Amino acid sequence: MMEQAQHENVIYQVVGFKLGGEEFVLDILKVQEIIRLVEITPVPNAPLFVEGVINLRGKVIPVISLRKRFGFNEKEKDSQTRIIVLEIENKLVGFVVDLVTEVLRLPSSMVEPPPPLISRIGSEYLKGVGKLEDRLLIILDADKILNFEEKKAIEKSF
Repeated sequence: MMEQAQHENVIYQVVGFKLGGEEFVLDILKVQEIIRLVEITPVPNAPLFVEGVINLRGKVIPVISLRKRFGFNEKEKDSQTRIIVLEIENKLVGFVVDLVTEVLRLPSSMVEPPPPLISRIGSEYLKGVGKLEDRLLIILDADKILNFEEKKAIEKSF
């Protein structure tokens, strides 16, 4: 997403969401759908940040708490809570977020490489930081939210 940006002004389409007081975005091409919170069935021996699984039109998909994944404090789920369903390495995975804000168009000229440490999240999860008017948007790299070992641990849990 960032590589060709240096040469031309590309417009990225991203889905915005909030976690704690911070605003994050994901590449819209990775997002399959956004759903309201449904009942999540816990799975024994799954990694701590895995909430469990949901049945999405006959497909069982793992659901991960991004709050737990990134070390944020727990928060009571409410009517704003959403599950963003992403495709990662040809598998569907749900990510619980506090609230989905909007679909945004982000010019590459407004994107900078990630600083070494932003909030409590390590830069290995980030593609960059976008500036839109007075907002700072943390651009997550969907493929790097889970590392290889975590993906294997999740697969073993199901």
